[in-house]
Amino acid sequence: MSLSTETMRSALKSLDQTSPDRSLAALYQRHADDAVGLAYLLTGDRALAEDLMQEAFVRIARRFVHIREPKAFQAYLRRSVVNLANSHVRRRAIERRHLTGQALSEQVREPDLGDRLSLREAILHLPVRQRTALVLRFYEDLPEGKIADLMRCRTGAVKQLVFRAMQSLRRELGEGEEP
Repeated sequence: MSLSTETMRSALKSLDQTSPDRSLAALYQRHADDAVGLAYLLTGDRALAEDLMQEAFVRIARRFVHIREPKAFQAYLRRSVVNLANSHVRRRAIERRHLTGQALSEQVREPDLGDRLSLREAILHLPVRQRTALVLRFYEDLPEGKIADLMRCRTGAVKQLVFRAMQSLRRELGEGEEP
């Protein structure tokens, strides 16, 4: 069971001012919401997003003294969130395949509540690497080079992933078709 975000924030606020971890508390206050937002876009689940963000901070806290460049914290946190989200998606897919003995079945479609929900659903149907590249490119507004570093691939692969994701979204949402 994980702590709620508010519980974790209050615990970090209560740290002694003289504690060397005080700067970690400040970084948590500054970056937690962005990390939850990124995790939410990658997973589509708010509770899971909060859990992933907390896990990322726990992992960073273990190595906090080794971070040489404070400006690198955000990139390190982003990479941790992306890696945790990818691990979760892979683990979930393996569990589903094991339980059903078949390939993943289509998820039940939610009622159409507008363009925003349709887009969200279409994004969640993308393969995890395409979704990750798309979210990092358009939500995080990162350049392709940084995305390539985060995803541990080449810049050309990032361009291809974003291109294919956009094609899939256009197809699924019915845009660009002739009347």
